Order: sequence, then structure tokens, then C-alpha cells
Amino acid sequence: MSRTPLPASAAELAAADRARIIHPYLPGSVEERVVMTGGSGCRLTDAEGRSYLDATGGLWLAQIGHGREELARVAHDQMARLEYFTSFWEFSNDRAVELATRLTSLAPEGLGHVYFTSGGSEGNEAAIKMARYYHHRRGERDRTWILARHKAYHGIGYGGGSATGFPVYHEGFAPMMPHVSHLTPPWPYRQELYGGEDPTDFLIRELEERIAEIGGENIAAMIGEPIMGVGGMLVPPDDYWPRVREVLDRHGILLILDEVVTAYGRVGTWFAAQHFGVRPDIVVTAKGITSGYIPLGALLVGDHVAEVLLRENGFPMGYTYNGHPVAAAVALANLDIIEREGLLGRAVDIGAHLHRELEEQLGGLPVVGEIRSVGMMLAVELVADRGTRAPLPMLQPLLPDVIRRETGVIVRDCAHSLVLSPPLVMTEAEAKETVTAMRSVLERALPTGEIRR
Repeated sequence: MSRTPLPASAAELAAADRARIIHPYLPGSVEERVVMTGGSGCRLTDAEGRSYLDATGGLWLAQIGHGREELARVAHDQMARLEYFTSFWEFSNDRAVELATRLTSLAPEGLGHVYFTSGGSEGNEAAIKMARYYHHRRGERDRTWILARHKAYHGIGYGGGSATGFPVYHEGFAPMMPHVSHLTPPWPYRQELYGGEDPTDFLIRELEERIAEIGGENIAAMIGEPIMGVGGMLVPPDDYWPRVREVLDRHGILLILDEVVTAYGRVGTWFAAQHFGVRPDIVVTAKGITSGYIPLGALLVGDHVAEVLLRENGFPMGYTYNGHPVAAAVALANLDIIEREGLLGRAVDIGAHLHRELEEQLGGLPVVGEIRSVGMMLAVELVADRGTRAPLPMLQPLLPDVIRRETGVIVRDCAHSLVLSPPLVMTEAEAKETVTAMRSVLERALPTGEIRR
């Protein structure tokens, strides 16, 4: 049987992509394809030879940057030794054991167990099931409800997707998982959400009222991103998470922190739980654990939860690639680089530099409402009117598309905000280049969302 010739030119690659690949979130009318073929540090190269500055880290995950050959060597060596064997039942492998030990040494206190997945969506599915099963095993079988938040993003599975607080991710996929209740997000810039009340006071009162309405004895867990990424990089007040934790503790409700984006140095600490001083029961991680070099996720599980799950026949769910030895080896090498190159401190320093550049170059623009950041997670919230804070309409072509086409800098839009999550290896010069590119477009943006030529 003859094989179809592989595409060779940039045009042929783009045409083959249009003909064969189903893209997430791609409007059917969009013909453009940007086919990446190489990367190094914060730079990418496409099939046409054009260079780009990646200020997104792919999807929030390229902690150590692109093109690190040492990770390719680690993967090669591990594949030559043991490419895969199951981690079901009593089986394991040395790399998975080593990684679990390493992760628990970095984790917040009390999270002494690890459950491996292939990514964040799998992780949130497992965490929700884990929380429900924990209560089931303890005889509290009515604890099935999950508290989540509007504008939350917890992946695309049915459990995590139901906890996700955007109607667009539910439309066409209903019915969603029952027994999920969404709360108001912590978004201090949007004071209108809280009726003039202190945001944390409002949110804690709402949480207490919702628990009373559902019945604390019926609620398994609350799931939340420490900083809400897809929601527009929403940073809660400092007292928010500790006060949430106190309420949940009083009602025996578990706290699941979805740190798929925030873990492994993104906010300047290994985990955002440490940044906010909160003690979760389960932490869901992925993305930065390997900097995207290979799919992997890991749940860090509280010892009190694990003790219940490990009774009798253990936790009755697993994924084919639980504890994949090649992924674990790459993760270990990735964590070594983050530690050796001081990337946690660099996230703080370069993040602060990026924030200053954003304030200096963009802070006075009419369409810029607020600039917020923690470490290397930054957002510029866009408004049509700074007085009313009305959101800036996001028209086609989207602002990130214009910025990329005109300057070669890749940023992302989330909920009327431009968000940045660059590799932690970004330089000050690259930070300035990023913000200058954003300014070149935003200074031409009109309150209608249109861009002057």
C-alpha cells in the first residue's frame, strides 16, 4: 500500500492541517495556520522561517523554555532502559517512585502522597472522584456536592468540565454532572460584584450561605484555582484562601486546589498554596511538572485522605499511563533545572520587571483598566471606559492575533484581558520587547474594540 507523501512546504503543511486536524476553539471560517517547527528559550520558529517571542509559555507551561536538549537525552536514555510498564496493582517503576519522593519533599506540609495522571483534565477528574470516594469510605455517602466558582476552568472532562464556570464550555455537552454549585469569583477590580461590601467578606458570607442551603453534610469538596487563569488572571485578596479554608474545616469539606497552571515556580514558589499560606487537602498539578516536554500530571494528596483511600483495595480508578517512567524521568530533570537555575526567584524578579514595564508603557492607555500579577502570571484587563469599567469588546481579528501578526510576539486573551505566562527563563530585554509589542497595538485600540490603522 502506498503512503501519502508528507507535506514539505509551509503552504502544504497549512493545507494538510486544514484538511486533517480538528483544532480546539478554532472558528470554522479561519483559514490561517501557524505551523511551528522549532523553538529555543522563549523563541519559536514556524514553517515559513518566521521567528516569534512566546510570552504565553504555550499554555502556561514552558517553565524552562523551549529546546532544552538535556531533556531529550533524558527521555532517550529512559526509553532505552524502560519505556513503559503499568503502575496498576502492585507494579511500579523506579522513576515514578523517585519522582513521588521528590514531589512530596517540595509539597506543602501534610501532602505526603502522589497519584499520577497524564495531565490536568485527568487530574481534576481524579480529584473530584477522590474527594467523593474519601467521604464514601468514611460512611458519609451523602457528601456528593462539589462547590466551584463562576469563571473557573478545571479542564474538559465531565467532572472538571462541570466544575468549570463558563457556560460556553457546557453548551452542547449537557447534561453536565449533577451536584455542582458555583460561587462568585474573587475579582476585586469588579467591585460591582460585591455591592460595595469588602470582597472577601462578601465571598465568605456567600460560601457560608451556600453551605447552609445545600447542607454541609452533603458537600464533598470545594475546588478552585489559587489564581484564576482562564478567567483573566484573577488574583484573590490575601485573606481569601485562609478564610475559605477555615469555613470548609468547620464543615468537614475538603479543599482541592487546581494548581495545573500555578505550580512548579509560576508564581515564584513551588506551589501557589505556599504563596497564599493555605493548606489544601488535594493539589492537582500538571503542565510545568515537565515544562510540556512530555504529558504528565500529579495529584499531591493529604496523608489523612490517602490513609482512607489506601484501605482495602486502594483507590479504584487508574489511567493507562499512571506513573509513566519516561514522563517521570523528564519531570525529574525538569525540576532539577528549575532548582539549579533558580527559576523560582527568577519568576519573582522578571515578573516584577514585566509588571513595571506594563505599568510604564500601558498604564496610561485609555483601554487599560487594571494590571495585575503574581510572579510570571500577568494580566492587562481591557475596558471601553475607565470610569465605568465596561469591558472592551473583543472583535475579530482578536487583539492577540493582531499583535502576533504585526510584531511576532505571542500573547493570549482571556475574559477581556491580555494575559502573559512566559517561560521563566525570559530575559529583561524580552520582557521589554513583549510589552512594547503590546503597546504598539493597544495604543491604537478604540473603545469599540476596533484598531486604528
